[in-house]
Amino acid sequence: MKLSRLTLAVALLPVTGFAAEPETYDDALKLPALVVTSGRQVEPQRQATAATTVFTRKDIERLQVRSVPELLGRVPGSSLVQSGGRGSQTGLFLRGTSPAQTLVLVDGQRIGSASSGTPSLEFLAIDQIERVEVTRGPRSSLYGSDAIGGVVQIFTRRGEPGLQPRLRIAAGSHNTFERSLGLSGGDAATTFNLGASMDDTRGIDRTRDNLGGDADRDAFRNRALSFSLSHQLNDSLEAGLTVLDQRGQAEYDDANAFASGQPSDDFLLSSASGYLQARFNDVWTSKLSLGHSEDKRDTSDPTNPFGNFTFNTYRDSATWQNTLQLTEQHQLLAGLDWYEDKLHSTTAFNETERWNQAAFIQHRYQDEWFGTELGLRHDKNEQFGSENSWNAALRVPVGTLDEVMLSYGEGFRAPTFNDLYFPDFCSSFGCFASANPNLKPERSKTYELQWRHQLANDGSFDVSLYRTDIRDMITLDENFIPQNVATARINGLEASWNQTLFGWHTRLSAGLIDPRDRDSGHTLQRRAKRTFSLYLDREFGDFSAGLGWQLVSQRFDDAANTIEVPGYGVLGVRAGWQMTPELRWEAKVDNLLDRDYFSTTYGRMDGRYGYREEGRTGLLSLTWTPTL
Repeated sequence: MKLSRLTLAVALLPVTGFAAEPETYDDALKLPALVVTSGRQVEPQRQATAATTVFTRKDIERLQVRSVPELLGRVPGSSLVQSGGRGSQTGLFLRGTSPAQTLVLVDGQRIGSASSGTPSLEFLAIDQIERVEVTRGPRSSLYGSDAIGGVVQIFTRRGEPGLQPRLRIAAGSHNTFERSLGLSGGDAATTFNLGASMDDTRGIDRTRDNLGGDADRDAFRNRALSFSLSHQLNDSLEAGLTVLDQRGQAEYDDANAFASGQPSDDFLLSSASGYLQARFNDVWTSKLSLGHSEDKRDTSDPTNPFGNFTFNTYRDSATWQNTLQLTEQHQLLAGLDWYEDKLHSTTAFNETERWNQAAFIQHRYQDEWFGTELGLRHDKNEQFGSENSWNAALRVPVGTLDEVMLSYGEGFRAPTFNDLYFPDFCSSFGCFASANPNLKPERSKTYELQWRHQLANDGSFDVSLYRTDIRDMITLDENFIPQNVATARINGLEASWNQTLFGWHTRLSAGLIDPRDRDSGHTLQRRAKRTFSLYLDREFGDFSAGLGWQLVSQRFDDAANTIEVPGYGVLGVRAGWQMTPELRWEAKVDNLLDRDYFSTTYGRMDGRYGYREEGRTGLLSLTWTPTL
């Protein structure tokens, strides 16, 4: 990710001193990576108080991932649930929390549906992404609602000085075709990037044994466009603009249909943001950001008269953020946030708009002996009133290779429009409530102990032990009305190991969680208690090879723990050939052993079945980056 001169100037202040951004993968292993999301400002990854995983553009290309969910599945302590193949509804369970309890940002802007409360990760186009940061643990003291399990921030592609076109084409199993092109460039003061991509796949039949009416393949089509522009007006003033737009169609199955109707979702997921940043002096830096995002979903099912509906979310936002470098050891971050959600739907919601205002402040201290972080945020919401969140962290170096981190953080999740304002259900027997406008936010407290160790050969070994208590969880009562009645406790342990051994870049991670409903004692649904992953990569001159292995334990697909989803293991291999300085071939095979597995189930009149996942698949691609 390109960082402006102004941003680097702020980041290189003595309190957080670090080297310039690395240019190669090997350099990235030798120098501290920069992160933005954990502290809402640029800092070295090793100084971030929250556990953070970073994927750069080079990582994305090296791993040959073709979707954001595929990339996020490589994060320690995470597991994914998909209702079928590519383009199907996907949920990220980060540290045992639900998909709605993890905040997702694109270039600093919230994305996701105001009605369901979840982001459409499956529709994000990977070719338009420069960098992904995943901060694990609560960040509501900086970002407000939804940041209980963590924050995922996606940065769109950026330009660099010069002029660089790019073209990529790929073909693979299930009539998969991918095309993308882009142009980036600029000079010392101005950079830009313009990119477009088209992804098409015939897909697979997501359901296993229909009633005979919808046993067809479920295709997925995605068209994406991105644009970024940044300009250094002078040594202390910078402005920028980013735009990301994805739209297409995802087909799905109605397992209970007696006639084939090819139901589908037409979607649009977009975000746009602009900023103006000024460094007034060596002490004060200020940034003003404005943004707009949309999440549109138009569902059509010709065989179901109740299966046609529209849910469109429009979100406007503004942020004023200030960084004060008080001394070499003391830093203060303070700002104001505002956003407003508007919902347009064929469903007549009782309310269709809601605003949120917030103020936040965070103090950080850092010297050679220890570092501290203390933050507080106050949110004022049009629906539920006020909510305060705070966090505290202590970072202590132990010798030259180790450091210990103790932290406490609070989080919350605001009720969705579905929870609050869904219209009453009316029939000949009368009207029945299906929403609760008096709901409170879900609230959490997390305690965490981290140990970080530097290994030989520029490696690292990190371990996190944490406990998250959640109260006022929103669940349906016996009348199917949402209530703040559930409580949960999640105990977790995660570890990651990164090192170069015998020329192989090795990344190993493992997660162990115990997510419990404290009232019933049952395991929280759809959470895998154990996850493990291993990734190996090596270059052999102009050739490269890699391997990825993921293991996920069994989980339960219902709150009563009566529907068990078996665990599974998936193996993938990949290879690359730099044919010329401008041409590169790549090939990958996913699910090499052709395992038959599923991560969630669907109901049918005669029982429950697992959604199909893709079997063994292959993809061959060619990338052309001509030199101008």
